[in-house]
Amino acid sequence: MKKQNVSRRQFIGASMLAAAGMALASKSSFANSIFAKVKPNSKINGVQIGVITYSFRSMPGSIEQILQYCLTCNINAIELMGDAAEAYAGAPKYDNSADYKTRMAAWRESTLMDPFVAIRKMYNDAGVSIYAWKPNALNANNTDGEIAYAFNAGKALGCSHVTVELPDDNQTARLGNLAEKYDMMVGYHAHTQATPTLWDNALSQSDHNGINLDIGHYVAGTSSSPIDFIKKNHKRILSMHLKDRKFHDGPNMPWGQGDTPIKEVLVLMKKEGYKFPATIEQEYQIPAGSDAVKEVIKCREYAKDALS
Repeated sequence: MKKQNVSRRQFIGASMLAAAGMALASKSSFANSIFAKVKPNSKINGVQIGVITYSFRSMPGSIEQILQYCLTCNINAIELMGDAAEAYAGAPKYDNSADYKTRMAAWRESTLMDPFVAIRKMYNDAGVSIYAWKPNALNANNTDGEIAYAFNAGKALGCSHVTVELPDDNQTARLGNLAEKYDMMVGYHAHTQATPTLWDNALSQSDHNGINLDIGHYVAGTSSSPIDFIKKNHKRILSMHLKDRKFHDGPNMPWGQGDTPIKEVLVLMKKEGYKFPATIEQEYQIPAGSDAVKEVIKCREYAKDALS
């Protein structure tokens, strides 16, 4: 009887421990499942706020690290620049050798799209979409094969368009023709050379040519508001960069301290239902004691307040 009682006590004790363990495991699983379902969200009252990789240029920049920055900033959409994605895909590392460009072109022309599909899945699984792709492969000195690679990689990443600095008319015609062939859109970015008519030739050359507007550079270059330009050209704007600069080629400023009407532009997007994303480009000097992620969070909050 004694052995039987001990056995029963052991059984009861073991059962209670097992039950407690199951309860803890259940709570842990539940908590994990809840946290696993928490996704970033920066679509605010119908306006998609995104971020460009360049905002995090002062920080380590692997494809995984960039994703973590987005999650920390509660941003669910990104314009991805080329370096991190190409490094992940196995591109030759940059060096000063005479044949680097040739080796890079050969890699681009022959590489498979599987790594870019994997990046898309990694980001999408975490709740982040990649709406634009800016590789250094769309210039006049790049081969048609490299440009085809850029378009195909953009599609593999899930992008609606690629972005590139606005080149001369010959190159915009070339890119427009190739974009039509590969079913991709090209958004042309300008700095302080921006004028209300700067993009007209490119837009007339191809329906696949569009605008990647930077409202801070536009303000600094024209010393005027971009509101009228946006109203006139909104159907051709593929994405838009947000930053705050002063008139007369003035400096980048913390948001709200320059001459760029960021709030008014966001309110216009909300009112008119414009669907192109508004991209945070953190370019002002980071204050002592802060970092790029903290400043992007401030920019996101500024946009949120404007759209609330």
